Amino acid sequence: MERNYLDADGVPDDWAKAIECYRQAAEQGDARGQRRLGCCYYAGNGIAKDFTKAVELFCKAAEQGDAHAQYNLGLCYDKGIGVTRDSKKAADWFLKAAEQGIANAQNNLGYCYNTGKGVAKDLVKAVEWYRKAAEQGDAGAQCNLGVCYAQDMGVPVNFKKAAEWFHKAARQEYARAQNCLGMCYAAGSGVPKNAAMAAELFNKAAEQGHSHAQNNLGRCYAEGFGVTKDLAKAVEWYRKATEQGNANAQCRLGVCYAQGAGILVDFVKAEDLFRKAAKQGDPDARRALNLMSNEQNAYN
Repeated sequence: MERNYLDADGVPDDWAKAIECYRQAAEQGDARGQRRLGCCYYAGNGIAKDFTKAVELFCKAAEQGDAHAQYNLGLCYDKGIGVTRDSKKAADWFLKAAEQGIANAQNNLGYCYNTGKGVAKDLVKAVEWYRKAAEQGDAGAQCNLGVCYAQDMGVPVNFKKAAEWFHKAARQEYARAQNCLGMCYAAGSGVPKNAAMAAELFNKAAEQGHSHAQNNLGRCYAEGFGVTKDLAKAVEWYRKATEQGNANAQCRLGVCYAQGAGILVDFVKAEDLFRKAAKQGDPDARRALNLMSNEQNAYN
């Protein structure tokens, strides 16, 4: 996963005065002033949002070698904000910033190599850049590096190292890493199996809105895995994940409606949820739909 926010500086006490100072500096060709003024236009801080002007200012600063502006410009090209989306230019600017040690850029460049976005796909290079950012303490990169170790992506599978990197990111309250580490504890991959610890980590990530963790926490309550079995709570967490479009949660919530598990039986809602999940390719949902269809045909 890549990072999608700008590198800026601290929040000034008086935006109007700050913008005046940034503008004066920018007009004199000061790269930091150009970048800071660009951030104001980008975010609408003390001034009307203007993505085109933001990009113009980021470009001026980036061409002078301002690493944070290079990263910001990469984000704009990556997302098509203020410019036409261009993955190659995004990767080029991430590289310039990454070579100057900007952790966010290193993580995003790793993602580019991981997915072949704007560059030729190269998992070894992805790991290289993730590691550089991870060693600087970037939680997203630490999690990404953990995934690489867990899934044989650019490095040999090593569940112990995967869990170690997930731990580092999870300690920074990074929700995706908390969920990944929870899965390690649930399966005993790289760490001793510990259902209670898995449920605790799923809960931390779920509270932050991570849909996969919400689904996993729902499963814990449904099965009594690391927590006291509570079908109503299972339904509650499945519903939260479902509202974010999580296909597996849609299927599981559909099962709850079909079986009256933690909620009143409602076959119409069950079928609707199965259809939503099946549309996203969930195989269990497709089987559930086929089963419902066969049962309906048997009564006709």
